[in-house]
Formats: sequence, structure tokens, C-alpha cells
Amino acid sequence: MTVILQVKQMNKSFGERDILKNISFDIRNGEKIGLVGWNGAGKTTLMKLMMGAIKPDSGSITRFPASLKVGYLPQTTDYTLNPNEEMMEEAKDLLRTASELGLAKSITRDEVSNDTLSGGERLKLALAKIWTQFPQLLCLDEPTNHMDMKGVKWLVSELSKFSGAAIIISHDRYFLDKTVSKIYEIEECTLMEYEGNYTAYRKEKQRRHDQQTRDFGKQQRKIKLIEDQVANLKQWSEKAHREAGKRDNPGERKQMGLKEFERVKAKKKDNQIKSKTKRLELELSKHKVEKPKEEVQVKFEFETDGKRGKRILEAKGLTKQFGDRLLFEKSHFYVKHGERIGLIGENGAGKTTFIKMLLGQESTSKGSLWKSTSLKIAYLSQEVNDMPYNKTAIEYLDLNGWERVSKARTIFANMGMQEEKLTKPLETLSLGEKTRVKLVHMIMQEYDVLILDEPTNHLDLPSREQMEATLSTFNGTLIVISHDRYFIEKLCDRLLVIEDKRIKRVETGLKEYEESMKKETLTTVKETREKIAVLEARITELLGKISMVDRESDEYSSMDEELLQLMQLKKELA
Repeated sequence: MTVILQVKQMNKSFGERDILKNISFDIRNGEKIGLVGWNGAGKTTLMKLMMGAIKPDSGSITRFPASLKVGYLPQTTDYTLNPNEEMMEEAKDLLRTASELGLAKSITRDEVSNDTLSGGERLKLALAKIWTQFPQLLCLDEPTNHMDMKGVKWLVSELSKFSGAAIIISHDRYFLDKTVSKIYEIEECTLMEYEGNYTAYRKEKQRRHDQQTRDFGKQQRKIKLIEDQVANLKQWSEKAHREAGKRDNPGERKQMGLKEFERVKAKKKDNQIKSKTKRLELELSKHKVEKPKEEVQVKFEFETDGKRGKRILEAKGLTKQFGDRLLFEKSHFYVKHGERIGLIGENGAGKTTFIKMLLGQESTSKGSLWKSTSLKIAYLSQEVNDMPYNKTAIEYLDLNGWERVSKARTIFANMGMQEEKLTKPLETLSLGEKTRVKLVHMIMQEYDVLILDEPTNHLDLPSREQMEATLSTFNGTLIVISHDRYFIEKLCDRLLVIEDKRIKRVETGLKEYEESMKKETLTTVKETREKIAVLEARITELLGKISMVDRESDEYSSMDEELLQLMQLKKELA
């Protein structure tokens, strides 16, 4: 495959902090590459360097050809629609692509403004805009954040058909597994390459770690053996030096050559020590195996203050609308204590609105939404812009007592956040780091219900996996909105689905639900085809008969009317 972008020995730092050191790689036409690493590792910096938004300190980035057309989706989508400029020749393509992404709103000068679009809808529009420009290289920074499952499926499908190259920063494991065939990992300012998708990368990374652990252990045993030998030689050498230094007297040494013999023996031992030490240093300089770095174990600690009644939440005839816009109506469902509920639906279906109703921030239009008055609820929103950016992380937590502050600092450390970050204003932190601050704020509360609205957005992959493991041990109730399929599949064994203007309870997880919907669709298609076949047989029969009947007769009129009805019904079924 032809190289379309080449990075050679690139370095980048901000002040005294090194971000990237001696980075080199090629991107070839048609390659789909996932770019992963901890928050703050330098992924977005690398993408900005590739786009030319910032300059490297040294090294080079070369495009082949220089006019290579690149489509760039930044991490925070502040896409602004300018209808007067964009609703001309691109209008049809933009409308088609946005529709395929699941953007229901009409794209016209009069009906669309940036104020009427949600974050997920702006992201879809930004992607639609990129697609209509026919890029040769895609640089996508978190393209699935805020995107519903329909949009993710569309993007997976489009990337599989896309003939150009793509480099994708994503913390969505399902998306990476379905789209990329190579992983670049940034760790400790360097870049490592892995063949395969995300799952293959994790297996290979673990294999390399295990091999390095074995090699390091083997080398340490060899070093210990040589050091023990050197220690013994030193003991013999010191003894020989002592013997050589003793004074002769008539009772001890009668032979004049013995003193010289001990001196030669000591010198020989010294040479052996020097030889072994030099060989060890030479081998370590050429083949030293570094001690494998243990991955930071992110620990989330949750508490719940006891059992509740069986049902903690119940809706009867629940309806919500804003003016003429109906989100859902006549919805009946319940949630029991200890259940893990995934709340799913397309962008704009009303998921966040429903959560606001649970929190008492939105009222019901009709029906009732009952929840136990004794519940203690913790809510993690998907927005980080509502934080007081002038405060530090510790000030934001507003903790009293040394023990609670110490516990918070320990959790931050387990999550891989450096101590120095805790005393800097929140505005200086990355999106992922701000999300972690919010998570710690939530962890420090005592609660029995967690409402998590896109909790993994901006969270790096190790943190996502550890959060799953810990949430799976939480004894309380979980209500989770997430477009991270793996996160929902791992955690949630029940669903609340917003579909066709209804919220319905589903007694299975996401995978089982989609399989049942697929079977239901196939059954419906089969039944429809059978109905059409019956209609076609009857239509054929009537066409044969009507040609033999007098046009003026009542029988002809009856047959003609039936034919029209059957053909209309066939059209509707088709």
C-alpha cells in the first residue's frame, strides 16, 4: 500500500513537560488505525500535529501528495452550521448523510440553528459535513462520543466502505474492534505499534508484558548468581591480601616464597572480579531487560446504605412533550432495587429528559412517575462545562476532615492522576481528567442509586474496564445511559428502551434484545411476503376472470373494485 503520511523522529514538549519523544510511523492508503493511551498521553496533541494545527519541536510530518485531502473531527465538536453557505450544492449530500446517521431534524435555512441541535446532533452534522468533502485521510478524535447506536453502526459501515485511510482516537472498544486493523499506543511519550483490532492489541500487550516479566526474572536471577560469585571472590581476595601482608616469624612461615604466593593469588582474584563485573555491565548495556511497568489499577469504591423495597421506581401512563414535540407517551414500567438498567434510544429520543424527570428537574406532562422518597441518588452528567473552572479539584470536592481528603487523594492516585493536577485550576485539565474529578466527587458520596449519563465519555480505556469491574460489584441500583456497547453489555441485564414514542421495560440485556428484535423483524418480513404472495395469486386469478366478463355488468364492477383494493393493499405491504 502507498504511504500517504509519514512522521519521522518527531518530538514535542510543552514547557518542561515532554509529550512525544522520537515518534516515527507511516500511514498507508486504506489503513484504519486506532490511536489509544491514557488521558493526557498525547493522542490529541499528535493528531493536531498531523493536522498542522501546532508545530513539532523537531522532526517532520510529510503528506503524499502535499495536497492530500484530510477530514478532521476535533474532540469537542463545536461545529457551527452556516445555512447560507452550506445549503447550496452540498445540501442534498448533507441531508442524506445526516439522515443515515439518524438526524431527524430537517436541514433547511429556516428550521436549523446551532441552538436547536443537541451535542449528539451537532456531532452527526459535523461527520456528515466531513463525509460530503470526500477526504483521502480521516483524522477522527472521539467520533462516537454522544452518538447513539444507530449513528455508530452507520459510521462502522461507512468506514468499512471508505477506501482512504483513517486514524481514530476512541475509547469505544466495540467501535475499534469493528473498524481498525492496527493500533498505535502512546505510552511514556513513545509510540508502540500492534497489529489487529482492540481485542487483539490487548492480548498482544498482555503477552509482551508476560514475556518481559519472564525475561526480567531470568536476568535478575543471572545478576544475582554473578553478584554472589563476585562476593565470594572478594572474600577470597581479602583473605589472600591478609595472608600476604602477615609478617614472617620463626613459628609461622619458614618458606620465603609463601608470602609472594598469597600476593599472586590475591591479584588473580581481583582480576576475576574485574572480569565478571565488566562482563555483567557489558551484557546489561546490550541486552538489559527493564522491569515491566505494572498498569495502574483504577479503583472505584462504592457504598450503599442498605436494602430498599422491591420497587424503587414506577411509571404509569408517563408522557412528556415540549409544545407540539412529543418525546414519549402512555409509558408503563418499573425499576427494582439492585437492578442494572441500561437506558437506550436514539439521539433526541428523550433519554436525558427522562433522567431530569427522575431528578425532579423536569415535570411530567401526563401520567405519574413515582420514586421512593428515601432513595439517595448520585448523578453523573455527560457535561463537564458546569464545573467551577477557577477552583482546583480538591476545592471542588469540598471535603471536611483529613481522612476524607486522604481517601480522595488515594482514589485520584489509583485513577492515574498526578498529585500536581489536584492543585491546579479545573480549566487546565483535559476532558478526561475533568470527568475523573466528577467521578471522585460521586464516589465520595453515600448513595444507593447511581444514574450515569455517558459515564465513559472522555474516559480512557483502562479506566473504562476498571469501572466496569467495580460497578459490577455495586449492590445498589444502576441506571446507565451509554453508547459504549461493551459497557452496557457487561453491566446491564435489563433495559428501558425509548422507541416509537414509548418507554418500555425489557427483561434482557442489549445483545439478547437486539437478537430478539432481529428475529421479530425476520418473522414480520416472512409473514409480509406470505401475505403478498396470497394477494398476488388472488390478483392473477381476478385478472384472468375479469377479461371474460362484460364491462357493463355488476360482476365486472365488483371484480374491478376488489382488484383496486388488493393492489393498494399489496403496495402498502411492499
